[in-house]
Amino acid sequence: MTSFDLAESAFVLGSFTLAGFVKGIAGFGLPTVTLALLALTRPLPEAMALMLVPTLAANVWQALVGPALRPVLRRLWGFLLAGMLGTLAGAGILARADAQTLSGLLGLLLLLSAGLALTGRPLPPPGAARERWLSPLVGGTSGLLAGMTGSFLMPAAPYLAALRLPSQHFVQGFGLAALLATLTLALGMAGAGLLPPDLGLASLIGVLPASLGMAIGTRLRRAMPEARFRTVIQAALGLVGGWLAIRAFG
Repeated sequence: MTSFDLAESAFVLGSFTLAGFVKGIAGFGLPTVTLALLALTRPLPEAMALMLVPTLAANVWQALVGPALRPVLRRLWGFLLAGMLGTLAGAGILARADAQTLSGLLGLLLLLSAGLALTGRPLPPPGAARERWLSPLVGGTSGLLAGMTGSFLMPAAPYLAALRLPSQHFVQGFGLAALLATLTLALGMAGAGLLPPDLGLASLIGVLPASLGMAIGTRLRRAMPEARFRTVIQAALGLVGGWLAIRAFG
């Protein structure tokens, strides 16, 4: 059984609230912020188990509601399928790998993501011919990393941005990919014995503070410059990622 004292419980609930707040304002970041914060104090597999249910709840609406679901499925089915298979393989590695090393890998991914975002330079479009084989490759790689670290962000997000999808297609495409990856991760972790009932219950409880944070963030979205907020968040995630990497590999 995993135990939480009062200070740890407050930190976990605060992490969910802050992650929801970030997603409410910026439209992304709930699993990334949750993992980045929880991995500072808990083993990465526990942090991943805790973020599962709030992440699923946050992505269901984003993925399934909207006019772009069918065109997204037609264009990205190879990316989505490879992402699920990669996540399942990554969850198998998670069950056998050293948690500290995987925490450092998460830190490196956060550093890379923050670096790309802060440069403001999107990747060039791959073109239709390359997209046919790049989509499964990038989806599988993103899924593998998601299975190992809980984060589906890299290289999925910059690749989908490089496809120059319409905004609604991008939002639903990334939401659907993250939803399927999280569902697959939950199944893989449960099959490997990494999802005990107490962590599942704690993850379920996390839906409430995450939803509260999202509601507050959504209300404040128009009251502050979103681009500046995104920059601050990316810089903060880069710092946290650097600390996780140094702690694991330094």
